[in-house]
Amino acid sequence: MTARGLLIAAPRSGGGKTTVTLALLAGLRRRGMAVRAAKSGPDYIDPAFHGLASGWPSLCLDSWAMPPALLDATMAEAAEGAELLLVESAMGLFDGVDGPAGRRGSAADLAARFGLPVVLVLDVSGQSQTVAAVARGFAVHDPAVRLAGVVLNRVASLRHGAGAASALREAGIPLLGSIGRDPALALPERHLGLVQAREHGAMAEFLVRLAATAEQELDLGGIIAAAAPLPPLGVAAGPALPPPGQRIAVADDAAFSFLYGHVAAGWRRAGAELLPFSPLADQAPSDEADCCWLPGGYPELHAGALAAAIRFRDGLRRFADTRPVHGECGGYMVLGASLTDAAGVRHPMTGLLGHDTSFAVRRLHLGYRAARLLSDCPVGPAGAELRGHEFHYAAVSDPGGDPPLARLADAAGADLGAAGGRRGRVSGSFFHAIALQPDGAAP
Repeated sequence: MTARGLLIAAPRSGGGKTTVTLALLAGLRRRGMAVRAAKSGPDYIDPAFHGLASGWPSLCLDSWAMPPALLDATMAEAAEGAELLLVESAMGLFDGVDGPAGRRGSAADLAARFGLPVVLVLDVSGQSQTVAAVARGFAVHDPAVRLAGVVLNRVASLRHGAGAASALREAGIPLLGSIGRDPALALPERHLGLVQAREHGAMAEFLVRLAATAEQELDLGGIIAAAAPLPPLGVAAGPALPPPGQRIAVADDAAFSFLYGHVAAGWRRAGAELLPFSPLADQAPSDEADCCWLPGGYPELHAGALAAAIRFRDGLRRFADTRPVHGECGGYMVLGASLTDAAGVRHPMTGLLGHDTSFAVRRLHLGYRAARLLSDCPVGPAGAELRGHEFHYAAVSDPGGDPPLARLADAAGADLGAAGGRRGRVSGSFFHAIALQPDGAAP
Protein backbone atom coordinates (compact mmCIF):
# COMPACT_ATOMS: atom_id res chain seq x y z
CA MET A 1 0.00 0.00 0.00
CA THR A 2 1.37 3.41 -0.99
CA ALA A 3 0.29 6.02 1.51
CA ARG A 4 -0.87 9.49 0.57
CA GLY A 5 -0.35 12.40 2.91
CA LEU A 6 -1.66 15.78 4.03
CA LEU A 7 -0.51 18.32 6.57
CA ILE A 8 -3.14 19.95 8.81
CA ALA A 9 -1.90 23.43 9.75
CA ALA A 10 -3.01 26.84 11.02
CA PRO A 11 -1.57 30.34 11.47
CA ARG A 12 -1.18 29.82 15.24
CA SER A 13 -1.77 27.55 18.20
CA GLY A 14 -5.35 27.30 19.38
CA GLY A 15 -6.85 27.64 15.91
CA GLY A 16 -8.46 24.20 15.78
CA LYS A 17 -5.82 21.96 14.17
CA THR A 18 -6.26 19.16 16.71
CA THR A 19 -10.05 19.25 16.46
CA VAL A 20 -9.95 19.03 12.66
CA THR A 21 -7.28 16.33 12.70
CA LEU A 22 -9.23 14.20 15.17
CA ALA A 23 -12.48 14.74 13.28
CA LEU A 24 -10.83 13.59 10.05
CA LEU A 25 -9.25 10.56 11.71
CA ALA A 26 -12.51 9.53 13.36
CA GLY A 27 -14.65 10.22 10.29
CA LEU A 28 -12.39 8.48 7.79
CA ARG A 29 -11.84 5.52 10.11
CA ARG A 30 -15.62 5.14 10.40
CA ARG A 31 -15.71 4.96 6.60
CA GLY A 32 -13.30 2.03 6.77
CA MET A 33 -10.22 3.91 5.60
CA ALA A 34 -6.77 2.99 6.94
CA VAL A 35 -5.87 6.43 8.25
CA ARG A 36 -2.86 7.25 10.44
CA ALA A 37 -1.47 10.41 12.04
CA ALA A 38 1.77 12.06 13.07
CA LYS A 39 2.66 15.33 14.81
CA SER A 40 5.15 17.97 13.81
CA GLY A 41 7.66 18.95 16.47
CA PRO A 42 8.04 17.87 20.08
CA ASP A 43 4.69 16.80 21.53
CA TYR A 44 3.57 13.98 23.80
CA ILE A 45 -0.10 14.86 24.29
CA ASP A 46 -1.63 15.28 20.82
CA PRO A 47 -0.24 11.97 19.48
CA ALA A 48 -2.10 10.11 22.25
CA PHE A 49 -5.36 11.61 20.99
CA HIS A 50 -4.39 10.72 17.43
CA GLY A 51 -3.87 7.12 18.51
CA LEU A 52 -7.33 6.86 20.05
CA ALA A 53 -8.97 8.38 16.97
CA SER A 54 -7.10 6.31 14.39
CA GLY A 55 -6.51 3.11 16.34
CA TRP A 56 -2.83 3.35 15.46
CA PRO A 57 0.22 4.87 17.20
CA SER A 58 1.08 8.43 16.20
CA LEU A 59 4.71 9.52 16.03
CA CYS A 60 6.42 12.91 16.19
CA LEU A 61 8.41 14.27 13.24
CA ASP A 62 10.98 16.93 14.11
CA SER A 63 13.14 18.47 11.40
CA TRP A 64 15.40 20.27 13.90
CA ALA A 65 16.07 17.49 16.38
CA MET A 66 16.03 14.45 14.08
CA PRO A 67 18.88 13.83 11.65
CA PRO A 68 17.47 13.59 8.10
CA ALA A 69 17.82 9.80 7.89
CA LEU A 70 15.93 9.36 11.15
CA LEU A 71 13.26 11.84 10.07
CA ASP A 72 12.67 9.90 6.85
CA ALA A 73 12.57 6.55 8.66
CA THR A 74 10.14 7.88 11.27
CA MET A 75 7.92 9.23 8.51
CA ALA A 76 7.97 5.81 6.87
CA GLU A 77 7.04 4.14 10.14
CA ALA A 78 4.24 6.64 10.77
CA ALA A 79 2.77 5.90 7.34
CA GLU A 80 3.16 2.12 7.47
CA GLY A 81 -0.09 0.38 6.52
CA ALA A 82 -1.87 3.66 5.84
CA GLU A 83 -3.98 4.75 2.92
CA LEU A 84 -3.84 8.32 4.24
CA LEU A 85 -1.42 9.93 6.70
CA LEU A 86 -2.42 13.18 8.40
CA VAL A 87 0.43 15.19 9.91
CA GLU A 88 -0.73 17.78 12.43
CA SER A 89 1.33 20.96 12.60
CA ALA A 90 2.61 22.47 15.82
CA MET A 91 2.03 26.21 16.39
CA GLY A 92 1.81 28.07 13.07
CA LEU A 93 2.75 26.41 9.79
CA PHE A 94 6.01 28.34 9.34
CA ASP A 95 6.98 28.68 13.02
CA GLY A 96 10.37 27.26 13.91
CA VAL A 97 13.87 28.42 14.74
CA ASP A 98 16.55 30.19 12.74
CA GLY A 99 18.63 27.72 10.82
CA PRO A 100 19.29 26.13 7.46
CA ALA A 101 16.31 25.48 5.21
CA GLY A 102 14.62 22.21 6.04
CA ARG A 103 16.12 22.02 9.57
CA ARG A 104 14.10 24.71 11.36
CA GLY A 105 11.67 22.48 13.23
CA SER A 106 8.66 23.92 11.41
CA ALA A 107 5.76 22.01 9.93
CA ALA A 108 6.57 23.76 6.64
CA ASP A 109 9.86 21.82 6.60
CA LEU A 110 7.85 18.58 6.58
CA ALA A 111 5.45 19.84 3.91
CA ALA A 112 8.36 20.69 1.62
CA ARG A 113 10.47 17.58 2.34
CA PHE A 114 7.67 15.06 1.93
CA GLY A 115 5.48 16.90 -0.59
CA LEU A 116 2.56 17.19 1.82
CA PRO A 117 -0.24 19.48 0.59
CA VAL A 118 -1.48 21.73 3.38
CA VAL A 119 -5.06 21.89 4.66
CA LEU A 120 -5.14 25.28 6.40
CA VAL A 121 -7.49 25.58 9.40
CA LEU A 122 -8.58 29.20 9.81
CA ASP A 123 -10.34 30.39 12.94
CA VAL A 124 -12.73 33.01 11.55
CA SER A 125 -13.77 34.45 14.90
CA GLY A 126 -13.97 38.22 14.49
CA GLN A 127 -13.44 38.22 10.72
CA SER A 128 -15.05 37.08 7.50
CA GLN A 129 -13.79 38.01 4.02
CA THR A 130 -10.36 38.81 5.42
CA VAL A 131 -9.67 35.08 5.70
CA ALA A 132 -9.07 35.05 1.94
CA ALA A 133 -6.16 37.46 2.34
CA VAL A 134 -4.72 35.28 5.08
CA ALA A 135 -5.08 32.15 2.97
CA ARG A 136 -3.58 33.88 -0.08
CA GLY A 137 -0.53 34.82 2.00
CA PHE A 138 -0.05 31.19 3.04
CA ALA A 139 -0.47 30.07 -0.57
CA VAL A 140 2.39 32.22 -1.90
CA HIS A 141 4.73 32.56 1.09
CA ASP A 142 6.92 29.54 0.25
CA PRO A 143 6.89 28.03 -3.27
CA ALA A 144 7.93 24.67 -1.79
CA VAL A 145 4.77 24.50 0.36
CA ARG A 146 1.52 23.87 -1.53
CA LEU A 147 -1.83 24.93 -0.10
CA ALA A 148 -4.53 22.34 -0.82
CA GLY A 149 -7.40 24.33 0.63
CA VAL A 150 -8.97 25.82 3.72
CA VAL A 151 -11.20 24.58 6.53
CA LEU A 152 -13.06 27.38 8.29
CA ASN A 153 -13.38 26.93 12.05
CA ARG A 154 -15.64 28.54 14.64
CA VAL A 155 -18.09 29.89 12.08
CA ALA A 156 -20.78 31.89 13.87
CA SER A 157 -23.66 31.59 11.37
CA LEU A 158 -24.61 30.67 7.82
CA ARG A 159 -24.21 34.31 6.79
CA HIS A 160 -20.79 34.50 8.44
CA GLY A 161 -19.59 31.36 6.66
CA ALA A 162 -21.03 32.46 3.31
CA GLY A 163 -19.06 35.71 3.38
CA ALA A 164 -15.80 33.91 4.05
CA ALA A 165 -16.56 31.24 1.43
CA SER A 166 -17.32 33.87 -1.23
CA ALA A 167 -14.01 35.61 -0.62
CA LEU A 168 -12.12 32.31 -0.86
CA ARG A 169 -13.82 31.50 -4.18
CA GLU A 170 -12.80 34.88 -5.59
CA ALA A 171 -9.23 34.19 -4.49
CA GLY A 172 -9.28 30.77 -6.17
CA ILE A 173 -8.67 28.90 -2.91
CA PRO A 174 -10.66 25.67 -2.36
CA LEU A 175 -12.94 25.51 0.67
CA LEU A 176 -12.73 22.04 2.22
CA GLY A 177 -15.12 22.48 5.11
CA SER A 178 -16.74 24.85 7.54
CA ILE A 179 -17.12 23.99 11.24
CA GLY A 180 -19.49 26.01 13.39
CA ARG A 181 -18.86 27.27 16.89
CA ASP A 182 -19.54 24.37 19.24
CA PRO A 183 -18.23 24.33 22.83
CA ALA A 184 -18.82 20.57 22.88
CA LEU A 185 -15.93 20.15 20.42
CA ALA A 186 -13.43 21.78 22.79
CA LEU A 187 -11.01 19.62 24.77
CA PRO A 188 -10.09 20.68 28.34
CA GLU A 189 -6.65 22.18 28.82
CA ARG A 190 -4.14 22.74 31.61
CA HIS A 191 -0.45 23.63 31.85
CA LEU A 192 1.61 21.91 29.10
CA GLY A 193 -1.44 21.56 26.82
CA LEU A 194 -4.54 19.41 26.66
CA VAL A 195 -5.56 17.18 29.52
CA GLN A 196 -4.11 13.78 28.62
CA ALA A 197 -6.18 11.42 26.49
CA ARG A 198 -5.85 8.65 29.08
CA GLU A 199 -7.58 10.87 31.65
CA HIS A 200 -10.77 11.40 29.60
CA GLY A 201 -13.63 9.17 30.62
CA ALA A 202 -15.81 9.97 27.61
CA MET A 203 -13.36 9.85 24.70
CA ALA A 204 -15.39 7.24 22.80
CA GLU A 205 -18.46 9.49 22.80
CA PHE A 206 -16.34 12.52 21.92
CA LEU A 207 -14.84 10.75 18.90
CA VAL A 208 -18.31 9.73 17.73
CA ARG A 209 -19.30 13.40 17.85
CA LEU A 210 -16.18 14.37 15.90
CA ALA A 211 -16.81 11.69 13.28
CA ALA A 212 -20.30 13.07 12.78
CA THR A 213 -18.87 16.58 12.49
CA ALA A 214 -16.48 15.39 9.80
CA GLU A 215 -19.28 13.75 7.84
CA GLN A 216 -21.57 16.77 8.08
CA GLU A 217 -19.22 19.74 7.89
CA LEU A 218 -16.05 18.68 6.06
CA ASP A 219 -15.61 17.85 2.38
CA LEU A 220 -14.11 14.42 3.02
CA GLY A 221 -13.99 13.54 -0.67
CA GLY A 222 -12.19 16.78 -1.52
CA ILE A 223 -9.74 16.33 1.36
CA ILE A 224 -8.90 12.77 0.32
CA ALA A 225 -8.44 13.87 -3.29
CA ALA A 226 -6.09 16.66 -2.20
CA ALA A 227 -3.63 14.22 -0.60
CA ALA A 228 -0.38 13.47 -2.42
CA PRO A 229 1.61 10.21 -2.57
CA LEU A 230 4.53 10.13 -0.15
CA PRO A 231 7.98 9.95 -1.73
CA PRO A 232 10.22 6.89 -1.31
CA LEU A 233 11.59 6.92 2.23
CA GLY A 234 14.81 5.44 3.58
CA VAL A 235 15.47 3.38 6.69
CA ALA A 236 17.49 4.79 9.59
CA ALA A 237 20.79 3.13 10.47
CA GLY A 238 19.82 2.85 14.14
CA PRO A 239 17.44 4.00 16.89
CA ALA A 240 17.02 7.63 17.89
CA LEU A 241 18.54 6.77 21.26
CA PRO A 242 20.51 3.63 22.05
CA PRO A 243 18.55 1.20 24.23
CA PRO A 244 19.70 1.73 27.83
CA GLY A 245 19.28 -1.99 28.53
CA GLN A 246 17.98 -5.27 27.19
CA ARG A 247 14.97 -5.08 29.50
CA ILE A 248 13.88 -1.55 30.38
CA ALA A 249 11.47 -0.88 33.25
CA VAL A 250 9.39 2.14 32.13
CA ALA A 251 7.11 4.08 34.48
CA ASP A 252 3.76 4.44 32.74
CA ASP A 253 0.69 6.08 34.29
CA ALA A 254 -0.95 9.50 34.57
CA ALA A 255 2.16 10.91 36.28
CA PHE A 256 4.68 9.37 33.85
CA SER A 257 3.48 9.24 30.25
CA PHE A 258 5.87 11.35 28.18
CA LEU A 259 7.90 8.73 26.34
CA TYR A 260 8.34 9.44 22.63
CA GLY A 261 6.87 6.77 20.40
CA HIS A 262 9.82 6.85 18.02
CA VAL A 263 12.22 6.29 20.93
CA ALA A 264 10.28 3.30 22.29
CA ALA A 265 9.89 1.84 18.79
CA GLY A 266 13.61 2.21 18.17
CA TRP A 267 14.42 0.40 21.41
CA ARG A 268 12.13 -2.46 20.47
CA ARG A 269 13.58 -2.72 16.96
CA ALA A 270 17.03 -2.95 18.54
CA GLY A 271 15.85 -5.96 20.55
CA ALA A 272 14.98 -4.34 23.88
CA GLU A 273 11.89 -5.26 25.90
CA LEU A 274 9.91 -2.58 27.73
CA LEU A 275 8.45 -3.55 31.11
CA PRO A 276 5.83 -0.98 32.20
CA PHE A 277 5.00 -0.30 35.84
CA SER A 278 2.90 2.28 37.67
CA PRO A 279 4.38 4.35 40.51
CA LEU A 280 0.89 5.75 41.19
CA ALA A 281 -0.28 2.18 41.82
CA ASP A 282 2.72 1.83 44.18
CA GLN A 283 4.53 -0.58 41.88
CA ALA A 284 8.31 -0.91 41.82
CA PRO A 285 10.36 -1.55 38.67
CA SER A 286 10.62 -5.20 37.73
CA ASP A 287 13.56 -7.12 39.12
CA GLU A 288 13.90 -8.65 35.66
CA ALA A 289 14.87 -5.25 34.20
CA ASP A 290 18.46 -4.10 33.81
CA CYS A 291 17.60 -0.37 33.55
CA CYS A 292 14.78 1.88 34.77
CA TRP A 293 13.43 4.88 32.85
CA LEU A 294 11.17 7.47 34.48
CA PRO A 295 9.60 9.59 31.70
CA GLY A 296 8.17 13.04 32.09
CA GLY A 297 4.53 13.69 32.86
CA TYR A 298 2.62 15.33 35.70
CA PRO A 299 4.16 14.29 39.05
CA GLU A 300 3.36 17.78 40.36
CA LEU A 301 -0.34 16.86 40.18
CA HIS A 302 0.21 13.58 42.04
CA ALA A 303 2.94 14.54 44.51
CA GLY A 304 1.00 13.34 47.56
CA ALA A 305 0.27 9.95 46.05
CA LEU A 306 3.88 9.51 44.94
CA ALA A 307 5.17 10.48 48.38
CA ALA A 308 2.92 7.80 49.90
CA ALA A 309 3.98 5.10 47.41
CA ILE A 310 6.35 3.28 49.74
CA ARG A 311 6.78 0.11 47.65
CA PHE A 312 7.64 2.22 44.61
CA ARG A 313 10.13 4.39 46.49
CA ASP A 314 11.86 1.54 48.33
CA GLY A 315 11.87 -0.68 45.24
CA LEU A 316 13.41 2.05 43.11
CA ARG A 317 16.11 2.64 45.70
CA ARG A 318 16.98 -1.06 45.77
CA PHE A 319 16.99 -1.12 41.97
CA ALA A 320 19.41 1.83 41.84
CA ASP A 321 21.89 0.00 44.08
CA THR A 322 22.79 -2.31 41.20
CA ARG A 323 21.30 -0.93 37.97
CA PRO A 324 20.99 2.43 36.19
CA VAL A 325 17.98 4.69 36.68
CA HIS A 326 17.27 7.76 34.52
CA GLY A 327 14.58 10.42 34.83
CA GLU A 328 13.43 12.95 32.23
CA CYS A 329 11.66 16.12 33.39
CA GLY A 330 8.91 14.78 35.68
CA GLY A 331 11.01 11.68 36.29
CA TYR A 332 13.90 13.93 37.29
CA MET A 333 11.62 15.71 39.77
CA VAL A 334 10.71 12.41 41.43
CA LEU A 335 14.37 11.38 41.66
CA GLY A 336 15.05 14.45 43.81
CA ALA A 337 14.71 14.94 47.55
CA SER A 338 11.37 16.74 47.46
CA LEU A 339 8.66 18.20 45.25
CA THR A 340 6.63 21.23 46.37
CA ASP A 341 3.15 21.28 44.85
CA ALA A 342 1.04 24.23 43.66
CA ALA A 343 -0.36 24.75 47.18
CA GLY A 344 3.14 25.09 48.61
CA VAL A 345 3.11 21.67 50.32
CA ARG A 346 6.49 19.94 50.30
CA HIS A 347 6.37 16.20 49.53
CA PRO A 348 9.36 13.89 50.00
CA MET A 349 10.44 12.10 46.83
CA THR A 350 12.87 9.23 46.31
CA GLY A 351 16.03 11.14 47.29
CA LEU A 352 18.18 9.32 44.74
CA LEU A 353 19.45 12.75 43.67
CA GLY A 354 19.95 15.73 45.94
CA HIS A 355 17.92 18.50 44.30
CA ASP A 356 14.51 19.88 45.29
CA THR A 357 11.89 21.01 42.76
CA SER A 358 8.87 23.26 43.14
CA PHE A 359 5.62 23.85 41.27
CA ALA A 360 4.50 26.52 43.74
CA VAL A 361 6.10 29.40 41.84
CA ARG A 362 5.56 28.60 38.19
CA ARG A 363 7.72 29.84 35.34
CA LEU A 364 7.60 28.50 31.81
CA HIS A 365 10.76 26.82 30.51
CA LEU A 366 10.23 26.12 26.82
CA GLY A 367 12.42 25.54 23.82
CA TYR A 368 14.71 23.33 21.83
CA ARG A 369 17.88 22.21 23.56
CA ALA A 370 21.19 20.78 22.37
CA ALA A 371 22.87 18.68 25.06
CA ARG A 372 26.39 17.37 25.52
CA LEU A 373 26.56 14.59 28.09
CA LEU A 374 29.21 15.04 30.78
CA SER A 375 29.04 11.43 31.95
CA ASP A 376 27.92 8.01 30.80
CA CYS A 377 24.21 7.49 31.49
CA PRO A 378 21.23 5.62 30.01
CA VAL A 379 20.75 8.38 27.41
CA GLY A 380 24.22 7.86 25.96
CA PRO A 381 27.96 7.91 26.62
CA ALA A 382 29.96 10.86 27.92
CA GLY A 383 30.56 13.38 25.17
CA ALA A 384 27.51 12.36 23.15
CA GLU A 385 25.58 15.17 21.50
CA LEU A 386 21.80 15.07 21.50
CA ARG A 387 18.94 17.29 20.47
CA GLY A 388 15.68 17.60 22.36
CA HIS A 389 13.68 20.16 24.27
CA GLU A 390 12.45 21.47 27.60
CA PHE A 391 8.80 22.20 28.43
CA HIS A 392 7.94 22.58 32.09
CA TYR A 393 6.68 25.06 34.66
CA ALA A 394 8.39 23.55 37.69
CA ALA A 395 11.85 24.71 38.70
CA VAL A 396 14.78 23.53 40.78
CA SER A 397 14.39 25.27 44.14
CA ASP A 398 17.60 23.79 45.60
CA PRO A 399 20.21 22.29 43.24
CA GLY A 400 21.78 20.05 45.86
CA GLY A 401 25.37 18.91 45.47
CA ASP A 402 25.31 16.35 42.67
CA PRO A 403 27.58 16.88 39.65
CA PRO A 404 25.70 17.95 36.48
CA LEU A 405 24.66 15.49 33.83
CA ALA A 406 24.91 17.63 30.69
CA ARG A 407 25.71 21.02 29.29
CA LEU A 408 22.88 22.66 27.35
CA ALA A 409 22.56 25.20 24.56
CA ASP A 410 19.46 26.62 22.91
CA ALA A 411 18.62 26.24 19.22
CA ALA A 412 20.69 29.33 18.38
CA GLY A 413 23.73 27.85 20.11
CA ALA A 414 23.63 30.11 23.19
CA ASP A 415 25.18 28.38 26.19
CA LEU A 416 22.59 27.66 28.90
CA GLY A 417 25.06 26.12 31.32
CA ALA A 418 25.15 22.81 33.14
CA ALA A 419 21.94 20.95 33.87
CA GLY A 420 20.61 17.88 35.63
CA GLY A 421 22.42 15.67 38.06
CA ARG A 422 24.03 12.28 38.51
CA ARG A 423 24.91 10.18 41.51
CA GLY A 424 26.15 6.63 41.25
CA ARG A 425 23.93 4.82 38.76
CA VAL A 426 21.21 7.49 38.89
CA SER A 427 20.89 10.38 36.44
CA GLY A 428 18.30 12.87 35.30
CA SER A 429 17.48 16.33 33.98
CA PHE A 430 14.59 18.44 32.70
CA PHE A 431 15.90 17.77 29.16
CA HIS A 432 13.74 15.52 26.94
CA ALA A 433 15.98 13.72 24.45
CA ILE A 434 14.62 13.31 20.91
CA ALA A 435 17.65 12.01 19.03
CA LEU A 436 21.34 11.35 19.29
CA GLN A 437 23.24 13.30 16.67
CA PRO A 438 25.29 11.24 14.19
CA ASP A 439 28.99 10.76 14.78
CA GLY A 440 28.86 12.99 17.85
CA ALA A 441 28.49 16.05 15.63
CA ALA A 442 27.76 19.18 17.60
CA PRO A 443 24.13 20.28 17.16
